[in-house]
Formats: sequence, C-alpha cells, structure tokens
Amino acid sequence: MSLYEASFRVKHECPYREISERHPDLTIREWYLSDCQVLEITSSETPTDDLRAEIDELGTVLHESVDDTGLHVVTQACLCSLEGSIIDRFEEHNCLYQPPTIHRQGWEHYTVIAFDEADVRALIRDLESDRDIDVLSKTAISEQEIPHSMLAPVDQLFDGLTDRQLAALRLALESGYYEQPRKTSLRELADRTSVARSTYEEHLRKAENKLLTNAGEFLRLVTATSSADPLHVDRSATAD
Repeated sequence: MSLYEASFRVKHECPYREISERHPDLTIREWYLSDCQVLEITSSETPTDDLRAEIDELGTVLHESVDDTGLHVVTQACLCSLEGSIIDRFEEHNCLYQPPTIHRQGWEHYTVIAFDEADVRALIRDLESDRDIDVLSKTAISEQEIPHSMLAPVDQLFDGLTDRQLAALRLALESGYYEQPRKTSLRELADRTSVARSTYEEHLRKAENKLLTNAGEFLRLVTATSSADPLHVDRSATAD
C-alpha cells in the first residue's frame, strides 16, 4: 500500500513564528503533549538580552546552555498558545500530523502523512484559503517507510508513571546508573533523596517496569515485519 507524505510551511499569527521572524538564526521545534508543549530552541549565534527575555516569556526553562555551538534551550509551556485549528484541519482531511512543528525565519514547517493523495490536495486547498502556504514536497511512500515516530508518541511512553517514579528514573539516568560500568549504586542514589533506599528502589523498579511495558507495544510494531533472529531464540521453549 502506498501512502503520501507532504511537507509545507505556512504563515499565520503565532508567537513562536513571530520570534523566529525577529531572530532569523533561531530554530524552534515544538512538540505537543497531553497537557503542555515542549519547545527546543537553538541558534548558532550568541543570544542577546532581548532574545533571552522573549524565551523566558514562553514558559518554564528546563535546560539552557551556551557554548561554541551556540544556544540550546528546552522549555515547557502551557497549551494556551496552541493554534489547535490547523491540527484539527489535518484530522478533518484524514492526514496524520508528524511532530515536531518547526518554526524558522518566520515560517511554520509541518509534515503530514495521508492514505490518499486526494486528502493531501484537499488539505492544501483548505489551508490556502486563509493563510500563506508554500508546499515543499509531496511524495508517495511505502508502508514499510512509515517513520516509527508515528507509532510512539513520547507522552504515551511515560503513561502511568507517577511524579516520584519519574523523578527516581531521571536521577538514576543522569547519575550514570545505567552506564556500563555503573557510575553509582542504589544506595548512593537513595542517599541523595529524602526517602529510604527501599522506597527509592521501589519507585525506580516500578518506573522501569511501566516504561518497558509501554515501550513493548511499540517494540512489537517496529519488529513485526522483520524475520531476523540475531539471538537465535528457541521458540519451542515456554515460560513456566
């Protein structure tokens, strides 16, 4: 079965697009989660005070660094600034939105996948009715070429994890617990928190279990069409 991928850029009133227009070296990548947006902001130029002030107004800064490669900021923002109408239009025309939205030099860049070329054409005609749009590409793709990102929205991977489980997982990851060889131990990790070792370990193990369970659904989809068996698994064996 063939599908169709279309990439295009549009202009409309949006604070992220407007910032990218004022700062041509800036790139903003935007992901939508269930209750917020995550923005990755990069620039090869040293940020000015005006740019820093504008970024601070976008939301809560989760990460910021400035080095020889330029500026890199990750922020979390509420959904109040989300222009839901354009995303709704994708769905109305049976087109699957492919995140992230990219804002650069005053344009918003989108990619969608459709099951019928006519749906792509109808979507483009609809968008042309009330905004500037520049179609960058329309390509037929095979079913095997569908990107795996379609199958695994990032918020679904963490579905069901509590705040404490997420915090325990992040602390372990950032402290090198999962590196080989490990750079820390469970006792050392727990000592950095206000909870007992057994409590911290329970939070971490539950987080690992839920994360792998959620990822398992997408893992099976990703490997469903592969006949490779690099581990030479004995399929005749059954679990006790």
